[in-house]
Amino acid sequence: MGAVTGPRVDDWIRAEDPSAVGAVRRKAVGLAEAAGFDPVLVGQTAVAVSEAVSNLVKHAVEGTAMVRPHPEAPATVELICLDRGPGMADVARALRDGYSTSGTLGIGLGAISRIASGYDVHSLPGRGTVLAMYFTATGTPPPPLRASGVTRPIGEEPVSGDSFAIVRSGPATTVLVCDGLGHGHIAAQASNRAVELFRDASEQEPLDIVARLHAGMSGTRGGAVAVARVEPGGVSYAGLGNVSGWVAHAEGRQGMVSVPGIAGHRGGRLRQYSYELPPYAIVIMHTDGLTDRWDPATVPGLFARTPAVIAAGLMREAGSRRDDACVVTVRPARGAR
Repeated sequence: MGAVTGPRVDDWIRAEDPSAVGAVRRKAVGLAEAAGFDPVLVGQTAVAVSEAVSNLVKHAVEGTAMVRPHPEAPATVELICLDRGPGMADVARALRDGYSTSGTLGIGLGAISRIASGYDVHSLPGRGTVLAMYFTATGTPPPPLRASGVTRPIGEEPVSGDSFAIVRSGPATTVLVCDGLGHGHIAAQASNRAVELFRDASEQEPLDIVARLHAGMSGTRGGAVAVARVEPGGVSYAGLGNVSGWVAHAEGRQGMVSVPGIAGHRGGRLRQYSYELPPYAIVIMHTDGLTDRWDPATVPGLFARTPAVIAAGLMREAGSRRDDACVVTVRPARGAR
């Protein structure tokens, strides 16, 4: 079984002035040192992170950055940058050394791509850019890039009441999303309890996991929960409350069914559903901090990117500052059904 991740606090930093560069760099260096990076790699990580955030400060519209342990590999350091413009028409050209542009992340993107262990970019002119990159110590396996998620608290709250967790077991990836009722620390206590219960039950069927969460969250504020098990060719899904689940691809999406209720307090008969997962489709789950009105067709190319870039892109496109928000994306492992 792969490592279970969560609960987590994604600390987004606004890239509004040069102080943001130092704040993100210091956190990246701390994570790199804690993960056992050698001094050279720590320095390279600091350079790449500084360059990426500096470009947000110089060129971005509503730029934000977040550095954290990678959701699939806690010893890997991940940086995600996103903004609302001006975007780049030719990402491949921006990756060449010496290329300069007024677009976000245009200066230094070639150097960043060489330093990072892996990276992915999605950009649309006039819409903005999402950059995800990660740094892995020498000899450490890279993350498989099958699942990722991001959270963001309401307004200026220090914590989010929404949380997620991911576990891999062979070709299967099992994901929990929880929206703790309300906001702030009390809501976070409920979602953290859901993650703890999920850790102990993640090998069970999604229906049984949700039933365990429903029983075990009775001493908390409660919340909406959903669990998906994604395998090559299909997904099993069970939910209680208003977490949204989707099978999505570049041309459209299909909704997955949750039953009404609040985990820990009330709910009807729990049910598990199975859905076919066509080639190149992905599974998306999100709380009601994102509107359901997003459309893959309005963000060309996004759904071909890595799960981290898709999740961050959807947060930018559909997220609301009037509620805690969480979105998780899962791409099935390649293999026979």
